[in-house]
Amino acid sequence: MKERPKWLVYVMLVFATSMWGSGFIAGKIAVEDFGPFTVAFLRFFFAAVLLFPLMWKMEPKRPVVTRRDWLFFALLGLTGIFIYNVCFFLASMYAPVVKSSLFIATNPVLILLLSILFLKERVTRFQIAGMILALSGAATIISEGNMGAIITGGLEAIDIILLLAVVTWALYSVLGKVVLKKFSPVVSTTYAVMFGTIFLLPFSLYEASPLSWLEASPSSWLAILHMSVFVTVISFVMYYDGIQQIGASKAALFINVMPVSAVVMAVIFLNESFGMIHLAGALLVFSGVTLGTKVIGPQVKPVPFFRKKAG
Repeated sequence: MKERPKWLVYVMLVFATSMWGSGFIAGKIAVEDFGPFTVAFLRFFFAAVLLFPLMWKMEPKRPVVTRRDWLFFALLGLTGIFIYNVCFFLASMYAPVVKSSLFIATNPVLILLLSILFLKERVTRFQIAGMILALSGAATIISEGNMGAIITGGLEAIDIILLLAVVTWALYSVLGKVVLKKFSPVVSTTYAVMFGTIFLLPFSLYEASPLSWLEASPSSWLAILHMSVFVTVISFVMYYDGIQQIGASKAALFINVMPVSAVVMAVIFLNESFGMIHLAGALLVFSGVTLGTKVIGPQVKPVPFFRKKAG
């Protein structure tokens, strides 16, 4: 694996997660004409059309794919492509952007815990503090400073759907770390998208006839193409590359950039309000990401979250 400069990895992760924020806006546009299964299928079908030639060109000598590898690729497609995106587009139909962003912003917490439990990753004090700070910023943006509303609001059906999205994306990120020990980001993303598209196809055909797709507006098709090219192909490869370069738990901190970009775009394209509390939350998010990605000096050693008992 060719090691990239840290600053370049961080810039790529900010761009990738910012593009994911734009997916909230594009999703709301697309579901005006398509159902959630159809939007997800079309998004990843077009992405696959781009990814396979990209993989063949960039990775002409790919590692041999074993039966175990195919199982992992299928799990990636099931979690990060199929289940996550169906939940995401259901949220686009029935939940405001700010609420969806809040749930998705909790991903770093679960990814960090799963990375510690299953990947035996270590975390630094900077990562823990940065994660808390960034997540606080995301919560500030979404709740508009009323943190109590998050606790007392209770769970609705859409909340359970969003919670499922968080869990499946965390599993996707941790499984991706395992796959990246053998395969490159573009190979991992391509095969995950392939399986996800296959899983989505029958549900999409059941949801609506392909002939009805012709009745969709140009804005819906542009939204789907945007999600295919920028939100999927470019951003997924960058995110996986970030996991490979700096680890799953550290790369997950950048997911907190997503609600910031989503809120900003919601203000611009959906005419949602923006106040000082949103600005304060955005500053917390970027401060948390900066702190969480701080280079570890000789005075600060990585420490495991759960220490082994002596003896």
